[in-house]
Amino acid sequence: MTFDLRDTIFAAIAERLFTAEVRVTTPGVVCGVEMARRKAEALGCTALFALEDAQEATPDAPVLVLRGTAKALAIAEDCVPGAIGKFSAIARATRLARDLAAGRVRVVSGAAKKMPIEIKEQVRRAIHLGGGSGRIADGPFVYLDKNYVRMFGGVGPTLEAVAPMEGYIKTIQLRGLVEDIATEARTAVALKADILMVDTGRLSDLDLVAEIVRAAGRRDSTTIAFSGDIELADIPRIATHDVDILDVGRAVIDAPMVDIKFDVVSDTT
Repeated sequence: MTFDLRDTIFAAIAERLFTAEVRVTTPGVVCGVEMARRKAEALGCTALFALEDAQEATPDAPVLVLRGTAKALAIAEDCVPGAIGKFSAIARATRLARDLAAGRVRVVSGAAKKMPIEIKEQVRRAIHLGGGSGRIADGPFVYLDKNYVRMFGGVGPTLEAVAPMEGYIKTIQLRGLVEDIATEARTAVALKADILMVDTGRLSDLDLVAEIVRAAGRRDSTTIAFSGDIELADIPRIATHDVDILDVGRAVIDAPMVDIKFDVVSDTT
């Protein structure tokens, strides 16, 4: 049996119930409240109020109100803020990216794959609730990145390898690592790739690929995506170019954690 010091500390008030409020210190969309509520309830707390994920929160009102014993609330304070702070930050950064795009481009963030597997799905959910997507396409797709291209020896052999795969949206990453960007783009267009991901971060490459797609008469049937360490402040300028999707990675995933306050406010015994 594991000894818990809190049993000794709270022995004199072990049977009393207290109420705690969880608040954010800055306004904005929140995410992770549902998970925080479940964690608290698993500890024996009762949720008196819980804001829904994706709703706007203000410092004036709690996002979660809990009632429980001193020990349960003390343990909850160790896990509840962590369920809300980081995922709210990701949701807020995604919401800002979407607003900066002003409907001109679709915002996605594929960088969730770089997060620990234990939180990967929660990160994707935060991106979705913020108004973006963790997927470059809504339906079934294959994403052929730079390493596929390297192993096959070029964009052409890579796309030819997946040609028999019907029903999948074919996305090819263009980096200019095996061949130059122009050659990769022309090959991808000729082999009818559905999405061209220009993943260099250079607008000159994006413009060149878009020009090649238009010249081939395939602009209506080809989606152009752009990535490469995009900062949120860059989005309005990039969105003026001929592009359909912006994949914003680090600026979303690495958003500073939202500060969370967990305060016991009353004795409800």
